[in-house]
Amino acid sequence: MVSIKEVAEEAGVSTATVSRVLSSSDHVRPELRQRVMEAVEKLQYRPNLVARSLRSQQSNTIGLIVSDIRNPFFTSISRAVEDSAYKQGFSVLLCNTDEDPEKEKIYLQLMRDTNVAGVIFSPTRQIMSDLASLPFDFPMVIVDRSVPDVDVDTVLLDNVESAYRLTSHLISNGFRRIGALFGETSTTGIQRQRGYEEALKAHGIPLVPEYIKHLQPRVEASYKIATSMLQLPHAPDALLTSNSLIMEGALQALRACNLSIPEDIALVGFDETPWTLLVQPAITIIAQPTDEIGKTAADLLFQRIAIPTRPTRQIILKGQLMVRGSSTPLHLKAM
Repeated sequence: MVSIKEVAEEAGVSTATVSRVLSSSDHVRPELRQRVMEAVEKLQYRPNLVARSLRSQQSNTIGLIVSDIRNPFFTSISRAVEDSAYKQGFSVLLCNTDEDPEKEKIYLQLMRDTNVAGVIFSPTRQIMSDLASLPFDFPMVIVDRSVPDVDVDTVLLDNVESAYRLTSHLISNGFRRIGALFGETSTTGIQRQRGYEEALKAHGIPLVPEYIKHLQPRVEASYKIATSMLQLPHAPDALLTSNSLIMEGALQALRACNLSIPEDIALVGFDETPWTLLVQPAITIIAQPTDEIGKTAADLLFQRIAIPTRPTRQIILKGQLMVRGSSTPLHLKAM
């Protein structure tokens, strides 16, 4: 087994420098960090996790608590977090909460009981209101959700701006009766509704309460509510959905009602998944940088583990509007 001393000799640095690099310390010059990492790769060094855990009284595991692992958004983030953790010599304990506050509390307690080094967490709105008073004593990074009044690192999408752009895209293509389905369990849905409403106001389109629905972010719930909305006397001519599971349920509802996309109704949403490109026509979406979200969250967590007293950071990443056939302009439909 390769030792840390051998890595230091190969890199031409001290063992202390190697230790700082492996613990993600910021106090190492970039050229030294590169030499150490090249030596680690060349010698295929792997840290003695048990020994390091005993010395630090801290496990070499981080926790990842996600809302719904069936959601491709969280699947992709989980992969990015695991990749980053592996490079740092950490393993990942993954928990799925199904947007259930009670499960969230149980898993937070589990993280505390197993003495994890830190946690990446996507909390429900209910838990966020209690987060400051919950008895956890490990570093934490919040992803995909805003947490007001709590001093914690966060990684978010520009939800308001992304929803504004997506709604404005529909309006510019001639759509006016835009139905919208938002998840009810997180701040993400609230922020995306805000962007939707701001776009309608900016373009002088009245807000129709019947066109706005809040629901559990599940395929089944979306199917049911979208079907009901499509039966309104003045049914929407476009549907905006706030995540991929809601979008899937809405698509099923459109198919069940024998509506053609985009001839009868446009469909747009958030999150890139394989099926959004495979269906005909392909779906217009806001693509979230899920790999960057996961890696950024992991980087923030490892920085927090290394330097517990550093100032907290909020990082907001930009979504990309991917225009496809599901939102073809109205004036082109008859051609």
